[in-house]
Amino acid sequence: MDYKILYNGRSNNNRGLEEAKKVEQILVGDTLEFVDVQTISSYDDYIGSLPDTSKAVLCGGDGTLNYYVNHTSEKTQQIGIDYFATGTGNDFLRDIDMEQGEIVKDVNKYFKNLPTVTINGKTSKFINGIGFGIDGYCCEEGDKQREKSEKPVNYTAIAIKGILFHFKPVNATVNIDGNTFTVNKSWLVPTMKGRFYGGGMMACPLQSRLAEDRKVSVMTYKTGSALTALIVFPNIFKGEHVKKTKVVQIYTGNHVKVSFDRPCALQIDGETVTGVTEYEVTT
Repeated sequence: MDYKILYNGRSNNNRGLEEAKKVEQILVGDTLEFVDVQTISSYDDYIGSLPDTSKAVLCGGDGTLNYYVNHTSEKTQQIGIDYFATGTGNDFLRDIDMEQGEIVKDVNKYFKNLPTVTINGKTSKFINGIGFGIDGYCCEEGDKQREKSEKPVNYTAIAIKGILFHFKPVNATVNIDGNTFTVNKSWLVPTMKGRFYGGGMMACPLQSRLAEDRKVSVMTYKTGSALTALIVFPNIFKGEHVKKTKVVQIYTGNHVKVSFDRPCALQIDGETVTGVTEYEVTT
C-alpha cells in the first residue's frame, strides 16, 4: 500500500516529523511519503485526489485533529483516513482506549455529529472538550512559556501555582437545556464530548463520545478555598474528583451556555482563546 503520512511538524514541541517517523515501525514493507500538513492548502482537494491505491495517515495531536474536522467537508470525511497520535496530550487517543504507537483505523467514524462551540460569534466543532477557568489559564501560561523556551511545558506546575497564587475563582452562570443556575467561586466549568482533556484529566468519567443522544457533559468545580481546590485537583486524573460532591457536580445536556463574570482564557481541544466571557455549545 502507498501511504501518505500527513504530519504536523509543530506538534509535540516541534517534534512532529520525528514522532511521525515512528509509523515506519508499523507499516513495514509499505511505501511511505511524508507530507507536512502546513504545505496542504486544502484537505478536501488533497485527500479527494488520492488514488484508490493510496491512503492517508494523519499524524499529530488533538489540535491537529481539531483543525482537520473544521477544515474538511462531510464528503471528505466519508473517505477512509487513519490516525497516528504524535501530540503531547493525546486525549482523543486516550478516550477511545488506544495506546500511543497504535494506528487508529478509519478515524472519521469518531467525527460524526460533533458538537459545536460558539465564542465571540465564531462557531467551530470540537473533539474532546471546552475548558473554561484554571484549565484555560494553564493553556495561556503554557503558550507564553513556549514563546520563551523550547523546554517541555509543565502544566501540572502551572496549575498548582495558578490555584495557589495567580488564578482567582469566578462566578459563573450556567444554562443547560433551558435550565439556568449560578455557580459561585468556580475554578472550572468545562463542557466535554469525551472523558479526557488537559493531557489526561478525566473530567467527566461517564461521558461517551458515541452516545446516540449526542449529549455532552458539564463539570462544575467550585470552592472558596484555594487549598481545597488544590487538594481535590489531583483526583481529576483518575476521575475520582466526582466523589467530592461539595466541590464537583456533573450535568448533561444538548445545549449549554456558560458565562463568567470576568474575562478568562478558554481552551478548545488544547488551543487557547483569551479574554472570553461566555461560550455556547450545541450538539
